[in-house]
Amino acid sequence: QVQLVQSGGGLVGPGGSLRLSCAASGFTFSVYTMSWYRQAPGKERELVATIASVGGGTNYADSVKGRFTISREDAKNTVYLQMNSLKSEDTAVYYCNVKRRRPDGLVDYWGQGTQVTVSS
Repeated sequence: QVQLVQSGGGLVGPGGSLRLSCAASGFTFSVYTMSWYRQAPGKERELVATIASVGGGTNYADSVKGRFTISREDAKNTVYLQMNSLKSEDTAVYYCNVKRRRPDGLVDYWGQGTQVTVSS
């Protein structure tokens, strides 16, 4: 079965950096687009970054462009989110995500979530 196991995160001061990792299993990682989402308290979950399979093209939310970098290492079935110049508004629970097409439609699979807190 699909598993997405996240690591990284924690508490960091404004301007600091963190790296999140998401190790995938149970599917052919290299052919799927992978994404990172986040959800702040009282807010809806929002898409942060996406990396395509073939070619590895990336897309970012405007709020993180130039500060966050999504990357993937297909040999390790792992996707990363490097977060630099962190701001208090980046505080949220971060989730990795893969969408797989099943007979009954598109299904979202989520990691367990990782808390990122940016505070002095």
